[in-house]
Amino acid sequence: MKISVLTKKLWCVHKQLLLVLAPLVFLPLPLTLPEKEGKCLYVVLLMATFWCTEALPLAVTAILPVCLFPTLGILPAKKVCPQYFIETNFLFLSGLVMASSIEEWGLHRRIALKVLSIVGVKPAWLILGMMLTSSFLSMWLSNTATTAMMLPIANAILESLFGDLETLKQKCKSPEEHESAVINGQSSVKLHSLPSEPSEKHMLSMDGMDGAEQTDLRTAEEIRSESQYQMKVWKGFLICIPYAASIGGTATLTGTAPNLILIGQLKSYFPDCDRINFGSWFAFAFPLMLVFLFMGWLWISFLYGGLNTRLCFTKHDHRARAEARAQAMIKEDYRKLGPLNFAEGAISFFFILFAILLFTRDPKFVTGWSVFFKKGYVSDAVTGVIIVSILFFFPSQKPSLSWWFDPQAVNTPYVPLLSWKKAQDSVPWNIILLLGGGFAMAKACEESGLAAWIGGHLQPLAEVPPAAAVMLITAFLACFTEFASNTATIIIFLPVIAELAIRVSVNPLYFMIPATVGCSYAFMLPVSTPPNSIAFASGHLMVKDMVKTGVVMNILGVLSVSLAMNTWGVAMFQLNTYPDWAHPLNNTDAVSGLHLPSGLNATL
Repeated sequence: MKISVLTKKLWCVHKQLLLVLAPLVFLPLPLTLPEKEGKCLYVVLLMATFWCTEALPLAVTAILPVCLFPTLGILPAKKVCPQYFIETNFLFLSGLVMASSIEEWGLHRRIALKVLSIVGVKPAWLILGMMLTSSFLSMWLSNTATTAMMLPIANAILESLFGDLETLKQKCKSPEEHESAVINGQSSVKLHSLPSEPSEKHMLSMDGMDGAEQTDLRTAEEIRSESQYQMKVWKGFLICIPYAASIGGTATLTGTAPNLILIGQLKSYFPDCDRINFGSWFAFAFPLMLVFLFMGWLWISFLYGGLNTRLCFTKHDHRARAEARAQAMIKEDYRKLGPLNFAEGAISFFFILFAILLFTRDPKFVTGWSVFFKKGYVSDAVTGVIIVSILFFFPSQKPSLSWWFDPQAVNTPYVPLLSWKKAQDSVPWNIILLLGGGFAMAKACEESGLAAWIGGHLQPLAEVPPAAAVMLITAFLACFTEFASNTATIIIFLPVIAELAIRVSVNPLYFMIPATVGCSYAFMLPVSTPPNSIAFASGHLMVKDMVKTGVVMNILGVLSVSLAMNTWGVAMFQLNTYPDWAHPLNNTDAVSGLHLPSGLNATL
């Protein structure tokens, strides 16, 4: 049998081979290392392998602790199973339910069109509008849903600006390329059929174009050069949306799964740590999001031709007419939505109330409303569940007292703002299982002593300056998450990073926060995140486009995180001192025996 044929056959069953071989490869670990630590490391590496290769579905790998930890004697089932629906998962669930209600009534589309109508349609401003809208929506909706919703809006605007994409691609070709296409039997004529009746988008695109085409006195080279510029802008529009969605998800605890894993593992590993909640995280991460978003906008606009003199000066040319058509299309789409109806208004009210209550429960810098309840009883999860529960019975139509006394009134069924069926269909239950698997893994690492054992082997890293360690951690995880799920990445590395901080006598938050944020900065490959995959699937982007843009985005992300951690992060979380709460359970012997490096302000 030929090597190539054998290789193809092996690739067809590579996942099954991994499921068989990985347990055998890691088998020496429990036999050579200390008993509990070795067994726990065996399970952790096995799950990490399955997560990174997706030999099993991510959610299936996440439930392996339920069978492996008890049977290997690492952790009893009564301690493993509760990790799959702890308080943090309820906060995540309430955020998803609120997001589904926003999508149900189209409020996200109204927000998007309003922002785009405000910023204008010059390429750089429109890219900024796309990024601002995508980042804001992804703070509350999932990054994937935000990208899926924004891309069709972007494509509609782009077609109004530049016309049909296939025609634009043909204009970009040189005469030699046209001749080659004809010789190879390729036609420049579009093969798909036109709609029998032009849509409104096509009408908007055609308005004013006839005159423009008749008076177009540009040379073929000028037309080709302009078309190449338009193709660059088109790519910039498409690539900015998934990037902004990933950046925006870091600004709130419910925006992306790694943020919630940080909270869950902090509560498990450092039960006395109360520094991070929804309000304090937002106060730290929202400015970081704005800084990174601004730098990312400058880079994308520079790379894809959006930064030019047209930002400051108005010109009356082909581009100006195209921009006018796009502006008209945005305004027309917004007008079609009509005035804000009762359901949209109610969702807006509960959404704002949801955010305000989460921010003000215990913001740390002022007294929050949680002081009116018994200390430690009310959390962000309680707040979220209270608000989303109201959505299931609050009416979607304006109540009318006269309806009760009018026998002629139509007896329509009562419709709440959100039905359970819609919520059930919208919630990604696999992510909730993935979160639970992460919490179960963290619990096992803590109680088996594996985290302390790994930390003991990280002592040489005490010589690395903490500020440099922050940049290295962020950069490493940002690169690692290009090839693995960001949720799986943070689950694997967060316990190790926490133990590293203890070993070098640094506030654990100083290392854990950058690691968490860095896991969301996956910009270089289409497979890195679902938003990247959605944008790439449009067929207009190439892998080299994402790599070229994403490398610099990763560098900007590392610099932004480093800036945030060493400025307002230090002030907010007292990162320059070693806190009293940083004594993990079952690891007091490890802490008491460590040697503090001179020059660090450590108070154990």
